[in-house]
Order: sequence, then C-alpha cells, then structure tokens
Amino acid sequence: MSQTETVIKSPSAIQNFVEITKPRLSVVVVFSSIAGYFLAVESADFLELFYLCAGGYFLVGSSNVFNQIIERDRDALMKRTQNRPLPTGRISVPVAWAYGIAMAFTGVFLLYLINIPTAFFGALSIVLYAAIYTPLKTITPLCVFVGAFPGAIPYMLGWVAASGDFGIEPGTLFMLQFFWQFPHFWAIGWMLEDDYKAGGFKMLPTGAADKGTALQVVLYTIWTVLISIIPVFNITGELYITWYSAILVGILGLWFLYYAIKLFKEQSKTVARKLMLVSVSYITLIQIIYVADKFLR
Repeated sequence: MSQTETVIKSPSAIQNFVEITKPRLSVVVVFSSIAGYFLAVESADFLELFYLCAGGYFLVGSSNVFNQIIERDRDALMKRTQNRPLPTGRISVPVAWAYGIAMAFTGVFLLYLINIPTAFFGALSIVLYAAIYTPLKTITPLCVFVGAFPGAIPYMLGWVAASGDFGIEPGTLFMLQFFWQFPHFWAIGWMLEDDYKAGGFKMLPTGAADKGTALQVVLYTIWTVLISIIPVFNITGELYITWYSAILVGILGLWFLYYAIKLFKEQSKTVARKLMLVSVSYITLIQIIYVADKFLR
C-alpha cells in the first residue's frame, strides 16, 4: 500500500511581513490617494506620484501593524483573524513593533519629500488610527466615528500632495469618504457581528444588528450620495464634475441606497455582505468617474 503525505507549507517570512500590512486594504487606500492626486494636477510628476504611492502604502501598512499588535490577543479569539502572523506567533511582537515603526518613519519621510502638509496629514492618520481608534473599538461604538477621520484622509491626501494646500476641494473629498465609511463599516460589523462580539469589539451604533443600526446605515448612505453630487453645482472650487458624470454618480448612489434600504427591510447578514461589496464598488467607481470627468470634459 502506498502512503500519501500531505505537506502544508507555512508562509515564508516575506509573506508574513506582507500579510501583516493588509496589502489589499493598503492598495485600495493608495488608489484613493492616486485619484485625489490626479484630480488636482494637469500633468503628473511621476517621482512625486511614486513618493505618494510608496509613502502612502508604508503609512497604511504601519497603521495596520500597530493595530494588530494592540489587538493580537483579541484577534486570536476571532475566526477571521486567528491565523494572522501575530496570533500564530509567526512574527514576534518586538519584531512587529520595529517593522511598524520603520514603515511609519519611512512613509512620513517619503511624503515629506512631496511637501510638509502631506507629511503632516499622513502622520496624523497613523496617530488617529493606532492610538485612538484602535483602543476605542472595545469601549464604544463611537470608534467608527473616530476611525472615519484617518480613513478619509487618503482621498484628500492626493490633492494636498499635488497642491501643497488644504482647501474646499480636498475638504470635499475628505467629507465624501468620511461619510461613506459609516454604511461600509457598519455593513462589515453586521456581517461579522458574532466574530466581533467574540473579540469584544463594539462596532455597531446601537450595539446590535437591528433596525436602529439599519436606519443609520440608510441615513448615512443618503448623505454620502448627496455629497458625491455636490461638485456638479460648481461650489467646491476647482473640484467640479459635469452633469453627465453627476447622473452616473446619482445612478450609482441609487444602487448603493437600494442595498441600504434592503438591509433595513430584511436585516440579514447576506444583504449586509452585498451592501459591503456595493459600497466598495461605489467609492471606487466614484473616484474613477471624477478623474475621468476631469480629463475628458
């Protein structure tokens, strides 16, 4: 008789160090910075763009590392996070601290090479995310409100990198991504309610996946959609979209709102998952439409 051996390979050291930065999330965040950058420039400075991308990735990655260091014991209690490098011991806590700090300083330095305001907002996002938002997750549902600030910085950071200034244009981009995060993260919180409870996290506004939470999801979705259309009225400085793009944005908004209302009516994890996926598609497509509108009109 032959014996079949199943060999399960452990991730390599490089894979572990990439994984702890949450690469998919980090790339999505960097994409929003790129969109903000192109909204503010007529022609790209590719060295500047490189600094923005690399610096942005290092900052987001370091924030994720610090977050996982703080939450490592709670991550071990949740199914979706128990196999991360820190709970499994594939990366030690001292090594993770050194890695996160090195990434943070490198990221801030790269953004400083663009301009001081970009470096300032980048550094601020790390402090808000790791030092304030992360500890609040086990204390109060208001953590989502606090976490929305660093989460909204990347979109406007691209504009600040290109212009060296903070005005109504990056402020509008900030506001759009700020309010978008509420339905997005509450959909995730609804989807993973049991896991979050096991870890002791308070992510939903009412403390439960109920009608009150679903109502707030609807209200914040409406506000997000309204903000995304504001640039068509030519009241946001140099940030402007045509009516053609505004119609597309409005259609996407109705799609987003449909699933928010569906969650209110059905209150199911299945719909929450669909809403989460739609929310990601929504913000990505909005950014693409804004940039395409600028260069095609």
